[in-house]
Amino acid sequence: MTTAANLPPTPVDQSKVRKAAVAGLIGTTLELYDFVIYGTASALVFSKLFFPNISPAAALLASFSTFAVGFLFRPLGGIFFSHFGDRLGRKWVLVVTLLLMGGATLAIGLLPTFGQVGLLAPILLCVCRAAQGFGAGAEQSGGATLLTESAAPGTRGKLASLIMVGAAAGTALGALVWIAAQSLAPNDMLTWGWRLVFLSSIFVTLAALVIRRKLDESPVFEEIKQARTEPPAPLREVAKYGKANVLRVILMNLGVSTQSYTIQVFMASYLITVIGTDPKFIPPVLLIGSLCGGVAAVSFGILSDKIGRRRVVSLITGALILFPAPAFLLLTTGSPVAIVLVIVVGFVLACQGVVGVHMSYFPEIFGSRYRYAGVTLGREFSSIIGGGIAPMICAALLGMFSNSWIPVAIYMSATMLISFIATRMSPETLNRDLTDPEDAAHGKSGIIAVTSEAQHVQ
Repeated sequence: MTTAANLPPTPVDQSKVRKAAVAGLIGTTLELYDFVIYGTASALVFSKLFFPNISPAAALLASFSTFAVGFLFRPLGGIFFSHFGDRLGRKWVLVVTLLLMGGATLAIGLLPTFGQVGLLAPILLCVCRAAQGFGAGAEQSGGATLLTESAAPGTRGKLASLIMVGAAAGTALGALVWIAAQSLAPNDMLTWGWRLVFLSSIFVTLAALVIRRKLDESPVFEEIKQARTEPPAPLREVAKYGKANVLRVILMNLGVSTQSYTIQVFMASYLITVIGTDPKFIPPVLLIGSLCGGVAAVSFGILSDKIGRRRVVSLITGALILFPAPAFLLLTTGSPVAIVLVIVVGFVLACQGVVGVHMSYFPEIFGSRYRYAGVTLGREFSSIIGGGIAPMICAALLGMFSNSWIPVAIYMSATMLISFIATRMSPETLNRDLTDPEDAAHGKSGIIAVTSEAQHVQ
């Protein structure tokens, strides 16, 4: 029987690689743009627009709860779309998820507020947020899988890390739009300015759609498709053979997701409500952090191509165990320089740097039969118990402990310790053969993949 493992390697077409890189980058730009404008709105305006009749602390908690709703639906979207991604291909799934995310964000800009329709307003906000999450559930995983499968051995870390350059670009665009919105008079911002922020997503959506429609399928998927002797059943396969590695990815991503969303969402509200920072100072800081994070993502991706995925991820997660306490000590000074330093380091390490390496590490962990499904399930379930509820948990801890940052720092460090241990217990996957149907395991060398495939790079 012919298998994908013994088919002759397909030459790497650099024009297709470039198109895959741009498509993955711009899709993640939209996802993070949607995320940043929603997360910033949760901290700045949604409590007043959709939850005006409760205390400010309770309104902020309710606002962050709608943020968490999107993460609850991400695994459902991941399960649904990854099934088709492993059966039909990566390209058209990424087109559909793009339209769903962009459409939901556009709809938020058209929603009535509590003052107009009462309780229906927060309900509709939750519905739109759920649609955002359902579409985003397979977005980064699909982009990471496509880019990792499109790259030549020795360059996968660098190319897949471009997903997080897209994330940095989305964060930067979101920050710029909020900077513009905050230049309006306060009443104008609360009446129509915030709507323009969400309606602006149509431009990013259309640009991403044009690029993705011209995308080619990954060469690895085409090889696997040609070698099939029966219809694929990725969800059944991952449930039967891939549970251990799905759990591994969940644990590896748990602390990273927690710290990433705490830094990007919760710290904004903490600075405003506890430290007394001017709200207009937050978007520019996020802009600086995202730009530095994009550079860090590519740098760590390149480093992982040289010294290995596990070593780089271990170094970063180890540093992040120690990061929260000094970070909060600096934030409590109220110094603008200290605040910028904390946010920049957070973006460089947690928000973009380590995730940039994950973009190639996670697809390399899984075998070819259910790679898309495995990566998606692992990342999205960890996003529920990690990033999705992190801002809400941090806000609750502040309320329970009289605005003390110590419980929040302990929570951040404890979840990162779990990710560090899970990483140390994971196999190295650098340059493994992606047509191999079996998952990565300790002691399995990827050197053969380099020598057999690299010579075919055009």
